[in-house]
Amino acid sequence: MHAFDVLGDPVRRRILELLAGGEQTAGAVSAVIREEFGISQPAVSQHLKVLRDNGFATVRPEGTRRLYAVDPRPLREVDGWLEHFRRFWTPPLAALATELARGRRERRLRGPADKPDERNT
Repeated sequence: MHAFDVLGDPVRRRILELLAGGEQTAGAVSAVIREEFGISQPAVSQHLKVLRDNGFATVRPEGTRRLYAVDPRPLREVDGWLEHFRRFWTPPLAALATELARGRRERRLRGPADKPDERNT
């Protein structure tokens, strides 16, 4: 399965978001996903299996529990593919950062005496 096929499913994306916060038990992941998406525990298990089988998640047994975590390797591959497209959003974000910095500088140089009277607005 291609990485974008795996990531194209909102349930699997949400599971990865949960796992990005740190290792979690299958039960904890299942509880959140069942609450948010209204799907069964076996369906959540299938999504976890897809993530595991395609390298996006790791699992390790701890007694009777299964602990899942993000495996960053496939995400790095996706990030590498996205590199070809960063030019579409990086310059506008850089321009926004410049404008924000310019506004902060102008407010700082104006000082408190130049602030408009808030009672008149």
